[in-house]
Amino acid sequence: MGQARLWRYVAVVVLALSGWPSTSRVQAAVGVASAGLPVDTLVSLSSQTQTAVPITFGQVFAPGAVPAGQSLSALSEGSVLPLQVDAKANHADGSLRHALLTAVVPTLPGNGARALALTLSAPSGGAPISASALLATSFDSIVTLSIGGTTYRASARELLQADASQLWLSGPLVSEWHLVSPVKTAGGQAHPHLTARFAVRAYQGLDRVRVDVTIENNWAFAAAPQAFTYDVAITVGGAPAYSQNGLRHFSLARWRKVFWWGETPAVEVQPDRGALLLSGALPFYDTTIRIAESDLAALWSEWSQADTAPMGAGLVEPYMPMTGGRRDIGPLPGWAAQYVLSLDRRAKLVTLGIGDLAGSWPIHYRDQNTDRPVSLADYPYMSLLGNPGDLINPNTGQSEAFPDCVGDCATPYAPDSAHQPSLAYLPYLLTGDYYYLEELQFWANLNLLESNPYYRGFEQGLLHWGQTRGQAWSLRALAEAAYITPDGHGLKRYFSDRLEFNRVWYATDFLGANTNALGINTSGYALAYENGRGVGPWQDDFFTWVVGYVVDLGFSTWEPLLDYKARFPVGRMTAAGTCWVSGAPYYLLVRAGNTAPLYTTFAQAYEATIDPAIRAQPCGSAAMGQAFNPPLSAGEMSGYAYSDMGYPSNMQPALAVAVQTGIAGADQAWATFMARAVKPTYSAAPSFAVVPRSSGIVVTPQPWQTERVYLPSVRRYPSTP
Repeated sequence: MGQARLWRYVAVVVLALSGWPSTSRVQAAVGVASAGLPVDTLVSLSSQTQTAVPITFGQVFAPGAVPAGQSLSALSEGSVLPLQVDAKANHADGSLRHALLTAVVPTLPGNGARALALTLSAPSGGAPISASALLATSFDSIVTLSIGGTTYRASARELLQADASQLWLSGPLVSEWHLVSPVKTAGGQAHPHLTARFAVRAYQGLDRVRVDVTIENNWAFAAAPQAFTYDVAITVGGAPAYSQNGLRHFSLARWRKVFWWGETPAVEVQPDRGALLLSGALPFYDTTIRIAESDLAALWSEWSQADTAPMGAGLVEPYMPMTGGRRDIGPLPGWAAQYVLSLDRRAKLVTLGIGDLAGSWPIHYRDQNTDRPVSLADYPYMSLLGNPGDLINPNTGQSEAFPDCVGDCATPYAPDSAHQPSLAYLPYLLTGDYYYLEELQFWANLNLLESNPYYRGFEQGLLHWGQTRGQAWSLRALAEAAYITPDGHGLKRYFSDRLEFNRVWYATDFLGANTNALGINTSGYALAYENGRGVGPWQDDFFTWVVGYVVDLGFSTWEPLLDYKARFPVGRMTAAGTCWVSGAPYYLLVRAGNTAPLYTTFAQAYEATIDPAIRAQPCGSAAMGQAFNPPLSAGEMSGYAYSDMGYPSNMQPALAVAVQTGIAGADQAWATFMARAVKPTYSAAPSFAVVPRSSGIVVTPQPWQTERVYLPSVRRYPSTP
């Protein structure tokens, strides 16, 4: 069977823009959408009409949607809005992948909403807003920390005066400068650990400035790391903006607050969900699922009562190794998937808020030499584990171990790659805020640092040594970092190279001497059940989905690995001598003994694992259901089929990406799976509600639209042999 793939991105859009009476406007919007470009939504959060409303947001695009050499403009209410496009990442073909888009909306009616349709245009110019122009105003933001009777401070204005070279956004509508300094005493003495970071975003007219303030305690190699307790006060434009006494700042952690100088824009940008999913940047969720109002209200109530102050955890399980079904584990956390499927503001605020609180965890190792997360390329013997002698680099004779903590370094949080949520990727995708990008990078890098350097191939950062679920979630974070890190960023190649190192290892193992007929990942601790005889299919399903997700992100060299891994979920649903009712067990015996060869058929594994009394009944029958303890309904899968976190739910994303390969039996496996008698509603936690990209996207219409139905991209083998 040939290895070439067919990619096609087709968007069929039915728009009846009742609020846009002009036929040309309708045609323009249809043209934009049919070209694969988003039609986003601006939602007013005020009851009053607003004028000159600035908006900046992140936007991802499917390959080819914005070809190399072209840019974008925006159409709203029949008028073309100037649009500043700060391109961050491109696809392999040179087309735009991710950008920060900025517009200034002339008027936005109170409690209203309007479309913001993107269309191709030639690149536009214009003099960017300069630091000197901002410094000509009275803007400043000052952080003051009082520690044991000593006062430390940092001023955004003073840092901007000293160095305005670190630009994140630059154009006629907005410029953003990134400023960093240790907090210092009045005499200029720098604190050895505590650092202030400002992201200062100044808009056209210079009467509105957003300032993002982050306080860090995370220098990786600074001597005597420890926690600090301090009183903090932040002012913006001389006015108090935030204060807290007795803040306990954990080691290797950071916290963030965002403020406005001038009027705060009361507007939200809702993404075009269909275009967002079609971009390939997110798990392909089932958009026919409706998130119940009661579940959104419950989420908001829970968030309102959670610890969301600096150093809080929000809704994330503090002890990350905690086992069992959890809402934060899955392709996306439950709250993030709820947002993708509902676009509800409450779910968005929870998703962004938890992205902020990702900084509370003790996982932030920043290299003072580069001001970036530490790199295995620079420190190949660095590790969080291993004997001290293992961490001495023989080429330099220096230990690459992190300094031991002194004093009180206690933290209530325990990170873990095997149960690691995706906390910051979606927030960065939607906002383009640099804080979230670095959170993604810190977490992705943590998983590379976990193991003994000899296990991970030193600078290669191999992941195969761990639990299968740990390999899955670590690979997801690594792929997301490689995909979305800006092309000009110093860590772009770092993450891309580590992803490729892992692909080569898995391809050599899975497709080489250690290949097996079942398509199982046998590396690391995979064969950890029943004295080395069995694997956890649900863990393997996590890994299979992630491999498919890596392919969706555009890393096509992973396709042979996806074809191999697709065998396992498909075979459990369709193979001769098995029954799909038991296709998602807690464990599956795959060999006769812990040194025996793996079985060569699914029937052998099924016979070794499933009770004979169950196997004796017709597949899917009421009699088979009654043979289980507790009994199942006719046509109900075992493994908590009613639960959105049960083993069949864990299996669903793996089957979805298997369908995209076009391997034999994949369509039958999916059809059988979808016809099962008992399914979860997926309203409270839709993390695993992933479907094949050959499914349609139904977009709930906005007031100016009828239903929009997209036919998404499909990856298939050619029809010829």
